[in-house]
Amino acid sequence: MGQGILDRLASYRRDLEGLAADARLRGLAPRRGIDFSSNDYIGLAQSGRLVQAARRALDQGVPVGAAGSRLLRGNTDPQQEFEDAAARFFGAEAALGFGGGYVANFAVLTTLPQRGDLLLMDALSHASTHEGARAGRAQVAQFRHGDVGHASDVIDAWRAEGHTGAVWITVESLYSMDGDVAPLDALMDLADRHGFLMVDEAHATGVYGPQGRGLAHHLEGRDNVVTLHTLGKALGGSGALICGSRVLIDFLINRCRPFIFATAPSPLMAAVGSEALAVLRDEPWRQAALQAHVDLFGAQMAQRLPQVPVSGSQIVPLIVGGNAPTMNLAQAVQARGFDVRGIRPPTVPQGTSRLRVSLNLNASTDDVIRLAETLEELWPES
Repeated sequence: MGQGILDRLASYRRDLEGLAADARLRGLAPRRGIDFSSNDYIGLAQSGRLVQAARRALDQGVPVGAAGSRLLRGNTDPQQEFEDAAARFFGAEAALGFGGGYVANFAVLTTLPQRGDLLLMDALSHASTHEGARAGRAQVAQFRHGDVGHASDVIDAWRAEGHTGAVWITVESLYSMDGDVAPLDALMDLADRHGFLMVDEAHATGVYGPQGRGLAHHLEGRDNVVTLHTLGKALGGSGALICGSRVLIDFLINRCRPFIFATAPSPLMAAVGSEALAVLRDEPWRQAALQAHVDLFGAQMAQRLPQVPVSGSQIVPLIVGGNAPTMNLAQAVQARGFDVRGIRPPTVPQGTSRLRVSLNLNASTDDVIRLAETLEELWPES
């Protein structure tokens, strides 16, 4: 019996051994060192205001868990109040909460694009976009990263085949592994001619736009724009919001299986999310301080490692190339007291393994300078 179990596990073991041989075997590592890897960009995850908001909510009887789907008993007042506040804050007609950004992306892309439509995604779209596309009803195509002209060509070729459905263009406003910004206005022009634009604002919410409303803030409120805002990054909590027209949000409530058949997000997190939006309004210094970190790190890298380009955002990919050299460098930097992680395929394309430096307010100005000094010292010779 025992041998039989071992035999059943053989294929899984071989797969893990293959990952190890390619320096791609992953494991869970504890938090150690100065934070240059989390998405807690403006330092809210452990902020006093969010902690107090959670305590107040508990004292007022807000439950930790919803204990049911939103369509049953899981629709609590804190969740409804948070969604209403978020819709006003981001400038949308309505908002709908989900347990996280991955499931929110998957939920939208398996529900809103219909059979006969085209789901057109950027080549560097998040894994959740790819999974949603695979499981959805629409035909799927990709365009070269950030290339609006190529997106237009793909649509024209699809139309030339006689297709008349809507085109759903889906992009990240700020790309999570490259730190670059999507050409949203040009993509909006394309969407106005052909259908809809869905913008994943996960890494821009709380960081960019007036009061942290995101890079697509000026597009919110249009009937053909859907945005995703996560709570688990700059807003310091967990969960996600889909914002859009009232019609599309009502359609999700009635037709979205990942919403209908899932336990509702934590009402406690909804109370924390409402406070996070208030912090964005009340404390603009957080955005300014993060931008100062971005500018400082960029200047330090230009001085110390000019051959290594930086992104200009709080997400700085430092491309090393090979898997093993990347992980060796990450370990060396971590040994100096900086929590910087190596990123390998399939998260990023083959041959582009990198250190992903995440600038945030959990690190000081001196920490930013010392990290640049350390990278200069440890960077592998070409």
